[in-house]
Amino acid sequence: MAGLLDNVDQRTRLVGRNRLELLLFRLHGRQLFAINVFKVREVIRMPKLTAIPHRHPVVEGVTHLRGTTVPVINLGAAIGMKPQEVADDASLIITEYNRRTQAFLIGGVERILNMNWEEIESPPKTTGRGHYLTAITRHEEKLVEIIDVEKVLSEIVPYTTSLSEGLVDEDVIASAQGKRILVVDDSPVALNQARDTIEQLGIEVVTAGNGAEGLARLQTMAQNGEIDQLLMVITDAEMPEMDGYRLTTEIREDSRLKHLHVALHTSLSGDFNQAMVDRVGCDDFLSKFRPDELAELVQNYLRRVSDTDS
Repeated sequence: MAGLLDNVDQRTRLVGRNRLELLLFRLHGRQLFAINVFKVREVIRMPKLTAIPHRHPVVEGVTHLRGTTVPVINLGAAIGMKPQEVADDASLIITEYNRRTQAFLIGGVERILNMNWEEIESPPKTTGRGHYLTAITRHEEKLVEIIDVEKVLSEIVPYTTSLSEGLVDEDVIASAQGKRILVVDDSPVALNQARDTIEQLGIEVVTAGNGAEGLARLQTMAQNGEIDQLLMVITDAEMPEMDGYRLTTEIREDSRLKHLHVALHTSLSGDFNQAMVDRVGCDDFLSKFRPDELAELVQNYLRRVSDTDS
């Protein structure tokens, strides 16, 4: 338990400081790839796999870890590269996204890299694998490509934004007429998911691709006297230039914005979430992607606002 608490404390020191830790790895050749360490549970050598019928073409099978059945995704194949060979010297990155555990088959892990989000850039449109990249950076003059895991997973298990019948409270939604919600996320897949869900509530959605862009948009709205039109901010955690934690900190430090309701909407899950949310002053936390839960979060906030006004 002490080790876990130390780990939580070590990770949360990065929160609000616009810093992150990347796990660097290789698939084929010398190209470096990365994902955020927050989403990594462990890295293991290639275990025995069990084939499953009717599996997705990029799923090699499943493995069993401490009583849990974990699907194994060939990451090279999933992002349009040559499939990684299932060999004894390969590795698995065990990850947790959106409350689900899955493993990515890779060639080998390089190291963990501590960086500033200012050093992380959006991928250029000319990047060949830009379709599957959420960001890029450089380490020792080498390009590092950060995988858009949300897109990879959405292609294996297609998402839906349909809301359950009877979920929408028309009386509550009527109170939001003329209001907007700002959604901040660097993943086009995640932006579309959130927008499609919220628009079913009859609320206009405005978007930003990272925290810096989101903050600039908020500052412009405040300058133009439009901030009262904004119902809330829903932000991802991991984004180039400025992450969601730093964005929340900046909002809380701006007298024109500090009253805004901020919800962290992220694929991060596990032991660190509540500590991170408490540290930067978010109002709500929601794991991706649960359309009913997102709609309920918005409606519950509207109910609280209505109760306060009355």
